[in-house]
Amino acid sequence: MHGAQLRASGDPYFAHPIEVAGILTEYRLDTAAIVTALLHDVIEDTPASHKELSDLFGEEIADLVEGVTKLSRLELQAEHTRQAENLRKFILAISKDVRVLLVKLADRLHNMKTLQYVNAAKRERISRETLDVYAPLARSIGCHRFASELEELSFEHLNPTARNAIVRRLEQLKHDQGRAVAQVSGAIAEKLEKAGVSARVFGREKTPYSIWRKLQRKSIGFSQMSDIYAFRVIVDEEADCYRALGVIHRAWSMVPERFKDFISTPKRNNYRSLHTTVVGPKGMRIEMQIRTEQMDRVAQDGVAAHWRYKDKSYGFDPEAAAEHGGRDPLQNLRSLVQVLEHGGGDVEDLVEHAKLEMFLDQVFVFTPKGQLISLPRGAMPLDFAYAVHTSVGDTAIGAKINGELRPMRTPLQNGDVVEVIRGAKSAVPPDWRSLTVTGRARSAIRRHIRLTEREEFLKLGKATLEQTFAKAGKSLADISLRPALEEFSLATEEELFDAAGRGRIFPTKILEAVFPGLKDSERAAAAARTKIEDGKQGRIFIQGGGLTPGVSVHFAPCCSPVPGDRIVGIMQPDVGLTVHTIDCERLAEFEDREDLWRDLQWTPEAERNTIAGARLHATIRNAPGVLGQACTIIGEAGGNIINLKMTHRQWDFFDLDVDIEVLDAKHLTHIAAALRACPSVETVDRARG
Repeated sequence: MHGAQLRASGDPYFAHPIEVAGILTEYRLDTAAIVTALLHDVIEDTPASHKELSDLFGEEIADLVEGVTKLSRLELQAEHTRQAENLRKFILAISKDVRVLLVKLADRLHNMKTLQYVNAAKRERISRETLDVYAPLARSIGCHRFASELEELSFEHLNPTARNAIVRRLEQLKHDQGRAVAQVSGAIAEKLEKAGVSARVFGREKTPYSIWRKLQRKSIGFSQMSDIYAFRVIVDEEADCYRALGVIHRAWSMVPERFKDFISTPKRNNYRSLHTTVVGPKGMRIEMQIRTEQMDRVAQDGVAAHWRYKDKSYGFDPEAAAEHGGRDPLQNLRSLVQVLEHGGGDVEDLVEHAKLEMFLDQVFVFTPKGQLISLPRGAMPLDFAYAVHTSVGDTAIGAKINGELRPMRTPLQNGDVVEVIRGAKSAVPPDWRSLTVTGRARSAIRRHIRLTEREEFLKLGKATLEQTFAKAGKSLADISLRPALEEFSLATEEELFDAAGRGRIFPTKILEAVFPGLKDSERAAAAARTKIEDGKQGRIFIQGGGLTPGVSVHFAPCCSPVPGDRIVGIMQPDVGLTVHTIDCERLAEFEDREDLWRDLQWTPEAERNTIAGARLHATIRNAPGVLGQACTIIGEAGGNIINLKMTHRQWDFFDLDVDIEVLDAKHLTHIAAALRACPSVETVDRARG
């Protein structure tokens, strides 16, 4: 059916489905999945129909091909609400039959391998989509091999400069430490053999993308990473994992707080292994993973590791999958479906919440009756309450952790026993959304916002429009908004202000609807990003907290909050509201004054149309040209340096404080990670004082 069709590379099109099927044969999937891979594009790209496929290959394969075709037609677009709506349909489709996702992952993997043949803009869009959606979905069902390959290919296209810098550092490490790695492997194997534990031992290297993510996530330099090289110990039986652990801990000192048992409490994607870090031969810190052959296959292939013969047919065996990990590996997809079901009609935050559910690691806590609840790391009591039941979250007014009353902003730790204190009726303030990380909890609180915070959004929307009109030299007063109401099919000005306040309609679009003949200079002035500054106009940037009109807003210089940070406010007489990041050290001064605290969120206007100042503190090698090199990295990453100060200059190192204008917290993290990848930069931290 593909006939003479060609791919962008010039190869015959039918080569692509053959490659996709080949990828899935490596995972030893069932016949229907392999045939679906061979046929996955025929409905979309040729005259073939569902009926024709059903007649030739059976209803099961025809339905699978149609499922993959629907996903292809739902490929995520750049426009925000369409992306969210498509993700909704996407997750609902793949949660019904995981083979649809596996075929789609193989399809995306081969497309990524041949991405160099498409134009730059399309290459960037597809790579970003792969990194944001496909790789996390692969990891959520435990397919580490798929996820890792997709991440590396995306990273190569999205940030080749950073990747090349990390690859060069890895090559240098191989040259310097290659012999030491071989010696350590031999030493571990020798200790285990003497103790009668049969095992395979080998070193493995972190991928460039996983190193980049760690540089972004942690305030350390490349040279401070202890797990660039790790060692995997593969044994025969589960009991041997613990025997091997005992041998290793008796031979070398364990690094405190670096032991994790994912065998007794598997990760949500069924990953099982023992992790430990020891101070090994020659004082070298060694990270180890100890697991069985079966655990290793599940770690690499995830849900694809559970295809086997059962009842005289070959296919996915959910009972065996659950048995090996103690939980259903498809539960992650179903938890995303729960986010969709509890999200109401508001799709704007859906992509963010789905990514949160897919990316975050987990923490295990218990109900007072001993029921185990798995939550993303960083979860707080409200997340726990909504995980138990929606009604428990809706009526939560406080929480006890391990028998003690604790603030609702307390992060939960592994092993905590959490008891939710409930009121007689729904009493969750909408401001509490900042005290959650799970999509389910945030979606439920968003319903409260829609029902109880309309007045606040009206004020925010009107203030945002006034500012946008003023930047273009126009005034909102005495102007008819009728053209905008007709343009966006709204009945009243209140509906228009509400939509602008919630970020559903951009203020610049409303301006253009009211003044269709705007000059280019006026349009550019209106679209220019606003700098986040103190004063009464600060209400345009934050919401929540039950703030009254006219309150003065200050952004604390001690922590310099930027959009994307989780924020709280301290309301003081004669001072107004001071906005801090939730981890600011200055908040300790107000620990006993709960009456002063206000829970806040950034407005859509702040998250999409502002710049903010932040400070990075770096320690840099004292050598010719390194300061210029650091400034170049910041500039290439899109940061604007507005102040720079050198302190504690020594013969070998100096400290540098850099004030930078950034778009949001993610942008700042990106700049910091780019600096950490530079060989001349020892450490980079966000300044907090």
